[in-house]
Amino acid sequence: MDVRALFERNRARLDALYAGQDQSDRYEKLADAFRAQFGREPEMFVSAPGRTEVVGNHTDHQNGKVLAAAVNLDTVAAVAPRDDGRVVLYSAGYDKPFDVDVTDDAVHEDEKETTFSLIRGVAARLRQLGYKVGGFDASITSTVFKGSGLSSSAALEVMLVGAFDALYNGWVIDPQENARISQYAENVFFGKPSGLMDQMASAVGGLSIQDFGQNPTGVEAIRYDFGAKGYAVCVVSAGGEHGNLTADYAAIPAEMKAVAKEMGEELLQNVTPEALFEALPRLKNRVSDRSILRAFHFVDDTRRAQEAADALKRDDLKGFFDTVVRAGDSSWELLQNLHVATSDNQEIPLALEMSRRMLEGRGAWRNHGGGFAGTILAFVPFDSLEAYRAAMDGVFGEKATTVLAIRPEGVVCIK
Repeated sequence: MDVRALFERNRARLDALYAGQDQSDRYEKLADAFRAQFGREPEMFVSAPGRTEVVGNHTDHQNGKVLAAAVNLDTVAAVAPRDDGRVVLYSAGYDKPFDVDVTDDAVHEDEKETTFSLIRGVAARLRQLGYKVGGFDASITSTVFKGSGLSSSAALEVMLVGAFDALYNGWVIDPQENARISQYAENVFFGKPSGLMDQMASAVGGLSIQDFGQNPTGVEAIRYDFGAKGYAVCVVSAGGEHGNLTADYAAIPAEMKAVAKEMGEELLQNVTPEALFEALPRLKNRVSDRSILRAFHFVDDTRRAQEAADALKRDDLKGFFDTVVRAGDSSWELLQNLHVATSDNQEIPLALEMSRRMLEGRGAWRNHGGGFAGTILAFVPFDSLEAYRAAMDGVFGEKATTVLAIRPEGVVCIK
């Protein structure tokens, strides 16, 4: 494979995916790695982006709304088929490959919370849905840093679906179905009860308001150029690791569902703020107070997601920023997912307080992603970007601050 020629043929598309940053060296190194690991040429590249959640924190698993976007950081794989029903996947930073027999569809308890489970889960779900499944070799690299809140796991899952699709099905799987397959693998095989927002944002691409109360999910594209308005979209990696926090994440939907059940609903989707307030006398002491507070967060934040989208549609940047900040405050005060109770460190709250002191009245800031560890999101005026970056990197480490761009496409195949 002539990677340079491939890039020239796809120059406009690749420039759009990576915000004008030339990725040809990265792809060439990935092809070299594939050649060294497998002794043959890759047939194609499959890329899936990370995502940024703008408003709508932990609302998707209750069929709420989220404003989210794919970003120009991605997981990309060089792939080629093999005929023995195995997926052999080398990931940058790991000495040994992940080797999975994808003819075995069973959930393996000893694989929970590992890459093995995601490979097996994606293949199993594809086969259940009637798609063709076969083995392949893959070498992957990712700029979606693990534990960052940009959803490295969703990018990997969406990329795996794309690889099976490109190699064995002729690229026929709709992005929304890709997202659902990916979520199934994470929920059932990996063992993490996530909502659908991470996978949906990665698969479909762009900036969109997503309504999980619709079936299929309602996805409305929102076109907005923050750079043209003088703002950088940043994430700051404040520290901590997501890998050991599955129980903390699982508690959030479980507690919200407990409140919904007491109100005669399966999920909080159909519960209004007024009904929740009126139900307080009978909810108190039947569910935990934290469950009630988390339910209040949901009923408010799912509406804020729509408010934020509407503000962008009418070019009301101040209204948008106000909504982002209110959403972040709600996650801090009601959802309570900004730090781990067993740790004295509170990196996310510290990063948010620093941001407030630098950006108040001029931008926006909030926690980002699942919470408890990882990143915050900030909208920073260009004339303050270097000072903001210096302050955050000075506390949280060199290159803690990353400037993002919205990626117009989700999962893609390049060949």
